[in-house]
Amino acid sequence: MELINRTKSLKKYLHNLKEHFEHGQPPENVRDKDFFFRVKEETTPIFELLELWEEEALIAVKERKVNVHPQQIESTKENMELLLMHSYYKDLRRRRYMEYYKSILYIFDQLISELQ
Repeated sequence: MELINRTKSLKKYLHNLKEHFEHGQPPENVRDKDFFFRVKEETTPIFELLELWEEEALIAVKERKVNVHPQQIESTKENMELLLMHSYYKDLRRRRYMEYYKSILYIFDQLISELQ
């Protein structure tokens, strides 16, 4: 099923973002245009995949293939979008970052286990 594959891909991206948050370097200047364009280039495919994932996940919820509330899907998408930016700009405390991370991971894991 395509939703499982997309969810697994997003899980890999999520792990990579966490690695970047922990080991990457934030920009020297928040207004650095080169850094912004690099971030935009790296994150655009993730944003696009996230859009497709949300649509498919909401359909799966509507068809009762998974036991997740639609609001959880929407919140997961929003949280993932936040982590995308905070992973590069690092303007969030580690504790809060990990709360988002674990919340997203929980929903991804739940979707994968229920769809298999």
